[in-house]
Amino acid sequence: MSPKTVFMFSGQGSQYYQMARQLYDANSAFRGWMTRLDTLAYDISGRRVVAEIYARPKSEPFDRLAFTHPAIFMVEYSLAQCLIRDGIEPDIVLGASLGAFAAAAIGGYVAVEHAIEAVLKQAEIFERCCEAGGMIAIMGDPALYGERFLAERSELAGVNFGGHFAVSARRADLEPIEAALAERGIMFQRLPLGVAFHSRWIDSAREPFATLMRTLPTMRGCVPLACCERASMLAGLGDGYFWNVARRPIRFLDTLLMLERGGPHRYIDVGPSGTLATFAKYGMPGTSTSTVHPILTPYGQDTRHLNALLAPA
Repeated sequence: MSPKTVFMFSGQGSQYYQMARQLYDANSAFRGWMTRLDTLAYDISGRRVVAEIYARPKSEPFDRLAFTHPAIFMVEYSLAQCLIRDGIEPDIVLGASLGAFAAAAIGGYVAVEHAIEAVLKQAEIFERCCEAGGMIAIMGDPALYGERFLAERSELAGVNFGGHFAVSARRADLEPIEAALAERGIMFQRLPLGVAFHSRWIDSAREPFATLMRTLPTMRGCVPLACCERASMLAGLGDGYFWNVARRPIRFLDTLLMLERGGPHRYIDVGPSGTLATFAKYGMPGTSTSTVHPILTPYGQDTRHLNALLAPA
């Protein structure tokens, strides 16, 4: 059985200043898509997203939703279009959280101009309606979430593989959680965002977001969609789809195992950091013959990774 190609689109927390800089400088197709999307974003919001992505050093936190939401979408959509242009087409699209918008656009479920408008307006709604909060990625058994210091202060935001999960919490609870993790010698990382996605602390945005989504034109789609909220394959976007992928936990591991039951796959991470490639690598069953391919990472070599993927077998 020939492996099916899966394009994986990550969400909030995977962004950073200077992301995809090598491709933007050296790849005219990538730069062309970024420029086109930047114009769309400017026409909608009056803000230049590309200029913001490359305005500051990588070491500074990139955490303003008004910019990070469209920036993640633009990088992912542009990279996916470059792969398609060069002959690598997805058999399946997989979107985690915010990545669901780029996955839906590449899969033909939403026109790109409507998708980026929805992304921009979602950011505006969440910034206006949600209390301050955040997410923490934790290197540990997800069963750890059952302990009181986590269960009483946070909500489980997602399980990525057997040794990695994420929680969401209000801003006031983030430091106490981190202190408790440090005291136990558990590695963690606070993600660069100011909203507690995948938790009850975004419920105040539900009604205005639902109103927005009712104006979003959707289509039947041409590429099967792997849903990380349901851990199942979808043939279309049902009511509430984009709210559910932001509100409910990310079931990446369950989704990966669901795909693996269907045979081997070639997983290509088109996100800014290669995070889903890492999750797939560690979540893959030991008997799997699937392959995993990151392209963009915070450590550079983006062009080399892309060229290696495009090279003849």
